[in-house]
Amino acid sequence: MTSLLILNGPNLNLLGQRQPEVYGTTTLSDIEAMSQAKAASFSVGLEFKQSNSEGEMVDIIHAAKGQHDGIILNAGAYTHTSIALMDAVSSVELPVIELHLSNIHAREEFRHKSYVAKVAVGVICGFGAVGYELAVEAMVRHLRASE
Repeated sequence: MTSLLILNGPNLNLLGQRQPEVYGTTTLSDIEAMSQAKAASFSVGLEFKQSNSEGEMVDIIHAAKGQHDGIILNAGAYTHTSIALMDAVSSVELPVIELHLSNIHAREEFRHKSYVAKVAVGVICGFGAVGYELAVEAMVRHLRASE
């Protein structure tokens, strides 16, 4: 069975409370339920994780090789700063979709640069919580087109 990993980065555990005017009121638990339902509709497995630690995120990405067929990564602020995450994504040789709730290109200048995008098959941003469902569908379609 095809398996996906959704990995969420720093501060995403505070969704629903943190800056609702930017990130909405949907919680990470709500997003996990939505993502699980979307994955089930395609008959694929889904593991959902969150970490505030860059090193732990690197370890989770490394562990995905051989366990999952693709990764959906909302690296949060690490998107704009972490060469380590970029290198981890490159090293596991799995397709990755970069995901953001907000449109990072309509925000502060420093958010316009992404290290993750350089090694991702695509980027989804600006659609709020529904972006996770879009990312699941996009990854499934990408994997099936590659078969």
